[in-house]
Amino acid sequence: MLSKKINHKLLPKHKRSLSVTYCSHYFDEPVPKFEIPENPMPPQAAYQIIADELSMDGNPNLNLATFVNTWMEPEARQLYLETVNKNFIDQDEYPQTHKIHQRTINMLARLFNAPEDAQSVGTATIGSSEAIMLGLLAHKWTWKKRRQTEGKPFDNPNIIFGADVHTSVKKFGLYFDVEMRIVPMEKTCYTMTARDVAELIDENTVAVCAILGTTYTGQADDIQNINELLSQVKKEKGWDIPLHVDAASGGFIAPFVYPDLEWDFRLSQVKSINVSNHKFGLVYPGMGSLIFRDESDLPKELIFHISYLGGDMPNYSLNFSRSSSTVLLQYYNFIRFGKNGYRAIIGSIMDNTRYLREQLIATNRFEPIGESTYVPVIVLRLKNGAQYTVFQVSEVLREHGWIIPAYTMPPNVEDIAVLRIVVKENFSRDMAENLVDDMKQVLKRLDTGMIRFETKQSKSPHRDKVS
Repeated sequence: MLSKKINHKLLPKHKRSLSVTYCSHYFDEPVPKFEIPENPMPPQAAYQIIADELSMDGNPNLNLATFVNTWMEPEARQLYLETVNKNFIDQDEYPQTHKIHQRTINMLARLFNAPEDAQSVGTATIGSSEAIMLGLLAHKWTWKKRRQTEGKPFDNPNIIFGADVHTSVKKFGLYFDVEMRIVPMEKTCYTMTARDVAELIDENTVAVCAILGTTYTGQADDIQNINELLSQVKKEKGWDIPLHVDAASGGFIAPFVYPDLEWDFRLSQVKSINVSNHKFGLVYPGMGSLIFRDESDLPKELIFHISYLGGDMPNYSLNFSRSSSTVLLQYYNFIRFGKNGYRAIIGSIMDNTRYLREQLIATNRFEPIGESTYVPVIVLRLKNGAQYTVFQVSEVLREHGWIIPAYTMPPNVEDIAVLRIVVKENFSRDMAENLVDDMKQVLKRLDTGMIRFETKQSKSPHRDKVS
């Protein structure tokens, strides 16, 4: 999040400081908002000031906007507190943490069906954004080395992806100077197909990035047929174009609910996969993971060997120091739940998603966008004839505490505005019923004109902020 320096001297005096009644128990001067105060305060006062301000935030349990996990068991929270001070990068100081990281990466590689004869490698990251950039960077480097060896120019790389991607893929293209060839959405298809890819690839294509569970509609790109296309291109033209799968949202859903769906390393051109552990891996933010099919898919030149913390520590990351806690929490979940536990949890989440979707459609006000079968997401638009917008529905639902985003779809279908609901582990059937009841009340108030808005349509958030 980018924050700007505020010229606080231009603000009215009462807005420059925090003035909290009970603070008079400890001091009699206001606390400045935009500069560090001169004197210390008791820890109880500092805690209470911040805790009270945060009470203005939304309730995480009612936040159906985010995919990010918001609840863990008490034992996991205790483990978090006990390990938050361990620096993940310092393998020499915390060797057992490093071993647990290795186990976690091995578990993920096998969950994604890495071939038994492959030497899969991977790393935990801050989130899928870092994992995506690292995966695509490795493929760009491999392409560059191959072009250099062949004596061919390497100054015009490109990457292919659909308009349904997370903004981090576009960041990769911009930050690492790679031409972005974007497949636009169509009103009859909100995902990327093999035919789309075939029209865009050439010898300068660094990689194709496909998605398992998009943030816009919850659908999946046509990964199997895209893989078949890339295999055929490799055979006919010699272009070995890797397929990176962004499984941020679906990577912990498909293995447990749709085990026969082939999207992972069972497909020959899938060379790397990222997943967000802080989504349906069920750990707190922020943690993602990047897994390469084989160590040959990660150029050795990109691996840094760090010695100034003691020992030799190979590192492939965009970040450096970070807490070890989320990695240890993922390992906790793996050994705590096992495969059957994950099947039960994810299965229950998907059941609640289907129930809520059916109930909302039954109000006869909404129609679904796509078949969101690969992740627990419900995407709805208002039926024709509604005298209000999804932005207004979202706004009024906040009066009941529900945080449900409304947004417009990407270019080419930007005239479609939708509501998106993400169902997570802590969203029970009772909560689903409460949401349906509140939705009916909101719709009734809007239908009867009991609510007036200054403008006919609320402002739509920029599409790249959907996450």
